[in-house]
Amino acid sequence: MLQVQATVYSREGNLTLTSLPLYSIPGGELFDRVIEDEFVLTEKACICFMKQILDGVSFMHSKNILHLDLKPENILCLTKSGNRIKIIDFGLARIHEPHKKLQVLFGTPEFVAPEVVNFEPISFATDMWAVGVITYVLYDIVNHTINALLRLINSLFFRLSGLSPFMGDTDLETMANVTIAEYDYEDEAFDNVSDIAKDFIDSLLVKTKE
Repeated sequence: MLQVQATVYSREGNLTLTSLPLYSIPGGELFDRVIEDEFVLTEKACICFMKQILDGVSFMHSKNILHLDLKPENILCLTKSGNRIKIIDFGLARIHEPHKKLQVLFGTPEFVAPEVVNFEPISFATDMWAVGVITYVLYDIVNHTINALLRLINSLFFRLSGLSPFMGDTDLETMANVTIAEYDYEDEAFDNVSDIAKDFIDSLLVKTKE
């Protein structure tokens, strides 16, 4: 079981992480759930997960909190069989004050936005970029679950490579790909992905103009 830490906000808006575990979440990482042999990730299930992620991100942003490390490994399933999820790991989170310039140079390379790589001011859009990458990754898995053999092969490949639209052989190459912000749906895994889903990803993976 995974232990979850509390995130506490002071009256002044400062963010503090407690070191005491609050409760356990037995469902494990969303990533591990969707690559299990017995789990079939459909587009409907993907929409269910993404809606909850968006609801969680929307709530954080309403409190002026930037997560800055959104990725499948930081999304937990509440139970081993249900589809309810929670966003965890606020270790890199920051308070966002729109009128103050905030720059960071950290995060998981294949999920960070171009402005992080370029050390430019970040905003709510920085988290939304990561949501776009998560959606891309999940829909890739959706179409690798068409039959059990393909899912087994590609879940192993996903574990090794990440299957991020910007994943390179090294962190430096990955961050260079993020900076260019070019990706496509040429992989056959996207043959059965709906245009609506692709449009949704496109609306999130938008490079912020300087």
